[in-house]
Amino acid sequence: MDGQKRTTKIGRLIHLFIKHPVLTSSDWSVQDNPPPMIQLQPTAFLDFDHPAVQNYVATNTLATDPPEVRVIQLYYAIRDDFWYNPYQLNLTPEGMRASTIVSKSQAYCVEKAILLAAGARFLGIPSRLFFGDVRNHIATEKLQQQLQTDVMAFHGGTELFLQGKWVKATPAFNRSLCEKLQVEPLDFDGVKDSIFQEFDKSGRQYMEYLHFYGVFDDLPYALFLSSLQKHYPFLAEKMVDLKIDLTN
Repeated sequence: MDGQKRTTKIGRLIHLFIKHPVLTSSDWSVQDNPPPMIQLQPTAFLDFDHPAVQNYVATNTLATDPPEVRVIQLYYAIRDDFWYNPYQLNLTPEGMRASTIVSKSQAYCVEKAILLAAGARFLGIPSRLFFGDVRNHIATEKLQQQLQTDVMAFHGGTELFLQGKWVKATPAFNRSLCEKLQVEPLDFDGVKDSIFQEFDKSGRQYMEYLHFYGVFDDLPYALFLSSLQKHYPFLAEKMVDLKIDLTN
């Protein structure tokens, strides 16, 4: 399939999900109190009703602890269990579900955010997803070459409703990768927002937000694909059945 046909196929899929959306969104500043029930329910992508997701949460948290503590344990498990890998992408709806992501050993920011949001809902904690474009000032040379830019489109994180407010958590980058890049790994205490590392250990600017898409009750699949298509049009040439391998 040539590049034009691939792009057309992606466009048709985006249109399908825009016509039949699986998401709702709200403004960054809006604080739902109490959150709507959808933020406690399984969805097309946050399928915590799947045994694989439930088993992962049970294995990586202490059942005797309260949910507010268990979700912090879950954050660290997801952050460090899955090596951050933006080079091999499965963009199919099935590939983006929490129940599929949990079976992997490597994942990227959007996948990790989905898994954390799904696991939180299983624990009875309302959750939603947030996304933004960020500039990575000290991205690895390999990543910049593959993406042809230092902009990371649709960088993802999770919002959790804890102690009466929404708190942001971003389990994207595992500790070992952060140590390699000489940045502090992002900690999460359930009280303060944990979004991204603004500076590295030497004080150099590391990441900055360029654009915020909003917060969503499920993965905004059509918006996700259209953002990737807009920022990385060359990916259509490397895509086979909505799967991308940038390791070669």
